[in-house]
Amino acid sequence: MASLAALLPASPLKETLLAAAVLQGLGAAICIPLKEDRFYDLFGSLGFISSVGISLYYPTLRTRLLTGQNVPFPSLLCFHPRQVLASAMTVLWAGRLGYFLFTRALKHGGDSRFDEIKKDPKKFAGAWTGQIAWITLTGLPVYLLNALPPSAHPALGVRDFLGVGLWTGAFLLEVIADRQKSTWREEKTEKKHEEAFIKSGLWAYSRHPNYVGEVLQWTSLSLLASRPLSAAYSPLAAKAAFASPLLEYLLIRYVSGVSLQEKASDQKFGSGKKGEGTEWEEYKRRVPVFWPTGKHI
Repeated sequence: MASLAALLPASPLKETLLAAAVLQGLGAAICIPLKEDRFYDLFGSLGFISSVGISLYYPTLRTRLLTGQNVPFPSLLCFHPRQVLASAMTVLWAGRLGYFLFTRALKHGGDSRFDEIKKDPKKFAGAWTGQIAWITLTGLPVYLLNALPPSAHPALGVRDFLGVGLWTGAFLLEVIADRQKSTWREEKTEKKHEEAFIKSGLWAYSRHPNYVGEVLQWTSLSLLASRPLSAAYSPLAAKAAFASPLLEYLLIRYVSGVSLQEKASDQKFGSGKKGEGTEWEEYKRRVPVFWPTGKHI
């Protein structure tokens, strides 16, 4: 058992990140040869959920593996309320988003983001590698939070309640934006309107309000993690926690979601597209691409 113990240290952080990589590697091994993209977001969602579970319950899992004993998993009451809140919010976000994207991919027979990428194994593998980095770095504040013993957490304070309040509003923003677009698509299929693209509801204030909600949710979780990380490590660790929403914003805004969708919309609705070009360009001029501040950043 000594060699196994060496491979399974008591700290959960390393194993949490390793498990995320293994799960995405499994998804890649299945989906790349088949050129299958419908399960990509489902594996991403499961990556966040399983990583949260391992970061909370790794000591028990380690004991079970080392001793073979059927040690019971601790009650949620054994953890600090902050750990339970952050874990629950992450699981709720990942579960809701994963289900939404997976069912949408099944309904449409795939994900348009990967129409060309999945044809090239190297590029498709790069997408799966990027998903490992996304799960690892974006979720890091929560994993670090759960790696701390409950006794190392300060009592809940104003910052924590602000974080929970901001997260709740951001979660609703993402859910409502997704629902508005789904309803718009259903009504278009039913010939209830002939709009080329959605520009009503929350989409009248941002061209990508769902992504705004996602970035704000991770900002909230970083806010929740900042006090205990500062107390346990240093103020620098608390500041580092905010690399998570920054990474999320940069990835969504300039690499994946927004940039890909904006490019596709420019090609589909740009000038010369049966009179839609002027309408699309006017929408772009009037509505910010991301933050509903009037600034195109």
